[in-house]
Amino acid sequence: MLRPSPLVDQATQHLREQIAAGQWPVGTRLPGETTLAATLGVGRSTVREALRALAGAGLLQSRQGAGVFVIATEVAEEWPTRLRRAAVADVYEVRMLVEVQAARLAAERRTAADLDALRAALAARRAAAPGDDAAFVDADIALHAAVVAAARNPVLTDLFGEFVPALRQGLIDLVDLLALRSHDPNTGDASHAGLVEAIEKGDGVAASVILQEELAATLGALKEMSAAPSRLSSHDG
Repeated sequence: MLRPSPLVDQATQHLREQIAAGQWPVGTRLPGETTLAATLGVGRSTVREALRALAGAGLLQSRQGAGVFVIATEVAEEWPTRLRRAAVADVYEVRMLVEVQAARLAAERRTAADLDALRAALAARRAAAPGDDAAFVDADIALHAAVVAAARNPVLTDLFGEFVPALRQGLIDLVDLLALRSHDPNTGDASHAGLVEAIEKGDGVAASVILQEELAATLGALKEMSAAPSRLSSHDG
């Protein structure tokens, strides 16, 4: 029997523990609300709220006319958390898949406002102070974000936004550790200018090829750095 307060939280936790312990395997239909309420010693409304919470956590699914079924035994880790825990190079590989296609779409769909934003972002990248690697990386990310935005696909835009926190510090570390800006404060300027030009011309093939080559070079550097003991081995925070 559960303590009287807070009943919903206790009922939710108790049911979650039972599911995790395998009392109801995936695919199993849970007992009805009346049975669960009697087992837990709470009212049906409390059980109903607990089931709703577990459904929201991705453990249960209500099927009209059939009942409530177990669809998972553990709460899935949220996407932003998984990205933060992943290796920088792994996240970057997925970023490449998304962004290269976005560049192709951007060349087909860009508007005059998108082109203005791309030119402004390129200028901001060039204007980043030589000694401020964080500002340079932020300006670089802003340019890439402008490319994705020009693809006019809100899902791509949101997905790219999820990658940024997971990549930012790793890229700052990369620029610093390899001293990429020591001889050329605007490292990579030619490829970025070419990318903007290809999108402006509506050449999706050229835009995607330029971006693929640029991102692949950075990915190669990230993998080399990750293979050695360094700050790039983890980017939590």
